[in-house]
Amino acid sequence: MTTLMDLYDRRIAEGRLKRDPAQLEALPELERIRAELANPPPPQKTGFFRKPKPPEPPKGLYLWGGVGRGKSMLMDLFVESLDVPVRRVHFHAFMQEIQSELHELRQQGVEDPVKPMAKKVSDAVKVLAFDEMQITDIADAMLVGRLFEQLFAAGTVVVTTSNRVPDDLYKDGLNRQLFLPFIAMIKDRLVVRELASDRDHRQDRLKGAKVYFTPANAEARAEIDRIWTELTHGEDESLTITVKGRKIELPRYKNAMARVSFYDLCGQMLGPADYLAIADALRLLVLENLPRLGRTNFNEAKRFVTLVDALYEAKVRLIVSAADEPESLYIEGTGAFEFERTASRLREMQDADWGNDPA
Repeated sequence: MTTLMDLYDRRIAEGRLKRDPAQLEALPELERIRAELANPPPPQKTGFFRKPKPPEPPKGLYLWGGVGRGKSMLMDLFVESLDVPVRRVHFHAFMQEIQSELHELRQQGVEDPVKPMAKKVSDAVKVLAFDEMQITDIADAMLVGRLFEQLFAAGTVVVTTSNRVPDDLYKDGLNRQLFLPFIAMIKDRLVVRELASDRDHRQDRLKGAKVYFTPANAEARAEIDRIWTELTHGEDESLTITVKGRKIELPRYKNAMARVSFYDLCGQMLGPADYLAIADALRLLVLENLPRLGRTNFNEAKRFVTLVDALYEAKVRLIVSAADEPESLYIEGTGAFEFERTASRLREMQDADWGNDPA
C-alpha cells in the first residue's frame, strides 16, 4: 500500500520537491480520504428484508491558500494514489462542460436536466478532483448548489483546491444570497483546510530567472522549454475555455499555467470578456513569439493591449518571448502612444516579486 507520505518522500528524494511544513500538515487529510476509499466500511444493516445501506463516503476536502503554495502538487499526489475512478479537472472547464451538456438536454426536451447530468457524472467517477474552485459567472452560481447536492447524495467525493476561503466564493456576485446555501454545503460536506505556507514555490522556481526573452529565437525557445518543463514536470494538456459560446483553446496547460503563441490569443477575434476569462483561469501564462506591432497588425496589437491589461489586473505571472524590448515593440503608427502604458506594464511584470500577492 502506497501512502501519500510515501509519494511525497519519493518526490523529495528525486529532487522534485522541497519539504514544506504546511504541506506536511495537509497530507493527513488527503491520506484520510485515500485510506477510507481503499478500505470502505461494510454496508450498514437496516432490517431483515431491506438491502443494506451503502457506507457513507468519506468527507471531501477544500484546500485553499495563496498562489504557488503547492495545492495542485498535493492534488497530483492524491490522484496518483487512488485505486478508484477519479477525474482531475479544472473547475472552470468542468462547469463549462456541465453548462454545455445541460443545454443539449434542454434542447432534447428534458424538463429537469440537472438530475440526469449529475447521475452521469457520479456513475462515471467516485472522486472529483478540482483545480481552482472559483465562481465568477452567475449561471454557474445558480447551478452549483443543485448539481453538487445530487453528486453528494450519490456518494461522490469532492476534493478541490482554491485561492479563496469558501466564504469568499462568488464574493459581491449578483444575487449572492441565492448562492450562500452552496457555501454552507461545502462547509458541511468538505473539511476546509488552509495551506498556510509562507513560501510561493512557483515564485521560488522563477526567482532570479529571466522571464522576458528577446529576440524570440531558438535560444529563447530552448530556455522557455526548460522553464516550462521545470514548472510542469514535463506534463501538460489542452484546456478549452468557453465564453458566451466562443471556444478558446489553450493548447498547453497544467495547474493554472498555460503556454501559447501570440497568434493563439491575439490572432483570433477575441474581446475583453475572453481575456478576462483567460486571466481568471490562470496564474501563469507563457506567451511566445510576440512580434513587432504597428499598422500591419493593428487589430492584433489592440487585442494584445487588452490581454496585458487583463493579466496585469489579475496578477497573472507572465513569461514572454518577443521580437524586441517592450519599449521598442510598437514605435510608430496609430496606437503607438497608447502602447506606452502596456510597455510599462510589461516591464513591471518582469520584476521577480511581481504577482506575489495571494489571490
